[in-house]
Amino acid sequence: MKTLDSYKKTDFILEALLVILAIGMVIPIYYLLITTFKSSSEATLHPLWLPADWKFSGYADAWKAMNYPRVFLNNLFITVSSVLGVLLFASLAAYSFARRQTRLNNLTFYFILIGVTIPFQVATIPLFRLIRNLGLIDNPLSVIFIYIFTLISFNIFLIKNFMNTVPIELEESASIDGCGVAGTFFRITLPLLLPVIATVAILNTLTTWNDFFTPLLFLQSREKGVILLEVYRNIGKFAVDWTAFFPMMVLGIAPLLLFYVFMQRFIISGIVTGAVKG
Repeated sequence: MKTLDSYKKTDFILEALLVILAIGMVIPIYYLLITTFKSSSEATLHPLWLPADWKFSGYADAWKAMNYPRVFLNNLFITVSSVLGVLLFASLAAYSFARRQTRLNNLTFYFILIGVTIPFQVATIPLFRLIRNLGLIDNPLSVIFIYIFTLISFNIFLIKNFMNTVPIELEESASIDGCGVAGTFFRITLPLLLPVIATVAILNTLTTWNDFFTPLLFLQSREKGVILLEVYRNIGKFAVDWTAFFPMMVLGIAPLLLFYVFMQRFIISGIVTGAVKG
């Protein structure tokens, strides 16, 4: 009985700490959302109170100031192109490394893995010179190429390890039935890789959509900009109007929030699959 009482007290304390921690995490989100519906004076005088008069003009002004449809389509094009490129090249390379384990392939695989250990910031200057010499400055293709070649190393590693668990006998049967290498990969192997493909797609979508540094370096005109760049460009140099800035932040994270809500089941199962198979 004494042990049970002690357990209940410990359990109660832990639950109380979790509730306090949850409240601490929710307060900034609550403050962000309610401030978008207030005037500047009301947000200053009563930062945590509910708005006396709910104003939606902040979102209309933010929509117009950011030219939201244009930056949204730019962001969507870069993200979808980058993720599809990573999926295509990483899965093909992983298939070769998993099924043709020659000494040269193994050395190439470990050489590619070196890319995982090199921070992107170290290669910023050489990358900028390379993109400039290719004439791709202020071109969305520059950002897409950089995303593909910086993200592909880890994704090859992830897909190759998952592919090692796929029975090779299935591919041998397809080969006996007259299926070529490309047909075997796209008809037999690729459908079996859907769990890890979903993991790669989701994680890379979150990474590319939220990236600020790469578009800042290589996309210099506002016509080619993405959402986070427009949020940054609308910040005042000497003062910040938070009631105008917060609606931009909400519009910036809204597509990713909807993506997370619809893909939540795949995100959790994909991360678990990646952790187990990887």
